[in-house]
Amino acid sequence: MIPKASQRSGGQDLATHLLNAFDNEYVEVAEVSGAIASDLHGAFAEWEAIAAGLTKCQKYLYSLSINPDQGQGELTRAQYLDYVDRVEKKLGLEGQPRAIVFHIKEGREHCHVVWSRIDYQTEKAIHLPFDHDRLMMVTREFAREHGLVLPEGYGRDPAERKRSRESLYEKEQQRSTGLSKEERMVMVTHAWQTSDSPRAFVRALEQMGYVLATGKRPYVLVDLYGTMNALPKLIDDRQVKTKDIKAFLEKEYPPEQLPSVDEARELVAAHRLAREEFAKAQDDGRKRDALLQVQAARRSGVVAEQAALLETHRQERAALAREQLREREALRSGYLAQVRQIKAERQAAKPTGLAAFLGRVTGITLITGKLQRYRDRQRLEAFRDTKAVVVDAQRVAAHALAQRHQLQAAEVDRSLRALKAVEERELKSLEVKRVREQRVKERAGHEHMPALTLELKPRGRGASVRKSKNRYRDSLKAAEERYAPRVPEEKDKPIDLQQAMQDAQGAQLPFSKAVDLQDAFTRVAGSGKGEDSGGDGDDGAVVQKPISRSTRASERGRGNIKDDFDRER
Repeated sequence: MIPKASQRSGGQDLATHLLNAFDNEYVEVAEVSGAIASDLHGAFAEWEAIAAGLTKCQKYLYSLSINPDQGQGELTRAQYLDYVDRVEKKLGLEGQPRAIVFHIKEGREHCHVVWSRIDYQTEKAIHLPFDHDRLMMVTREFAREHGLVLPEGYGRDPAERKRSRESLYEKEQQRSTGLSKEERMVMVTHAWQTSDSPRAFVRALEQMGYVLATGKRPYVLVDLYGTMNALPKLIDDRQVKTKDIKAFLEKEYPPEQLPSVDEARELVAAHRLAREEFAKAQDDGRKRDALLQVQAARRSGVVAEQAALLETHRQERAALAREQLREREALRSGYLAQVRQIKAERQAAKPTGLAAFLGRVTGITLITGKLQRYRDRQRLEAFRDTKAVVVDAQRVAAHALAQRHQLQAAEVDRSLRALKAVEERELKSLEVKRVREQRVKERAGHEHMPALTLELKPRGRGASVRKSKNRYRDSLKAAEERYAPRVPEEKDKPIDLQQAMQDAQGAQLPFSKAVDLQDAFTRVAGSGKGEDSGGDGDDGAVVQKPISRSTRASERGRGNIKDDFDRER
């Protein structure tokens, strides 16, 4: 069995990864303890809040992956829990909140365990020194008691294990490209050993889909898929040092003239984009549709739960409102009934005849009326006070119900957000798998990526784009256009070149004698040479100097050609 563990943060991303049902054929959340929430996203959010509130710990989780050797038989759940309990005791994580998840991926069952490192009683994070060594000790003890054979890596020395261990970046490279670190090292090492010059080595790398670039290190390789690796780390030869690679390449490929990593990625993206877009267009989308159907079926349960919860909330609010209304109506009815009863009793006891006359004369009726009004006012105030108390109690009950509903709705909303994150991760995994399969298919059984037809050149001015009509214009034509006399009424007539040369001589241009163009072209054609071999000048012919790009009229636009002739003279 192979255990892998690390201290980490990012509980929400970890929960999404553990619940990814696309990369795993089977996902089971076996245990969530030490948290109010019963799901991974909620539990990890609680642990993160505790870590932020009580400590300054950033990596508040300890994640363990247990991968048994399927060739030696699967572990039972009791054996998994036994191993987990041993790890807890050895690392000092006993009693800490934890979550256990079982996966089946490509027919291989494995287990993930996540602990919270925060001890809320001491308000400190549990220190885990030498956790890998302790984990190895537990694994050896567990394997010895259960008759398991451990892989060879458990017998090597720690330095060798560290060199052979793949990083998360290398694992992600293999997951997205389908090429492992060992396959890359084999290709680059073979190119290094079979190349006799820097140019041959770089061409071999291009044939395997790599671009030589520079980054934080002098020489790095950016492959066709945009991933980057340091060149010395891909050469599997202990005798080859970084300084040897630098000495071999820096003469023809100095680092300052190589493209940066970002520039190289933009360069290879142009080669990769069309190929991937074509492959994506050829995809019929059946796998995506099937995944969307599974996600819709899974989401329908949560949506139905949310709808049922909202209906329950509506019914509870309506029931509470009816109950509170009945309570207020009963209070009001009791008060009105008391008032009617008192009025009836007063009406029955009201004196008549001589008694009424004597009461008015003596003032007893006045005093009795004031006393009755005073008592009525007291009863009304008592009713209002009682009603205020009842209303306040009802308001508190309604607020408590609303808070409970809000928490329950927030719980369902959080479940939907977590489910959305899981669905996005599954769709991303589907796209990564599709791209990886397409890239493996493009290699068509080759051990390397498709070749890149690149040619690294030093940085500098690019080629100058010029119009073809101006490319071979000579100084005589320029002189003709610049200094030939212009007659407005004869501008459309054909130009006599010989007359133009005579006019140019009359304008004191720097020519010693007239040029016979027909004779010059005849001599050049007869000599069997190009235009550059116009003789050595002994026969009296004019030897025209080659015109540089800076002095050519087409390059300088409408510059002063007379200054150029003066410099040649």
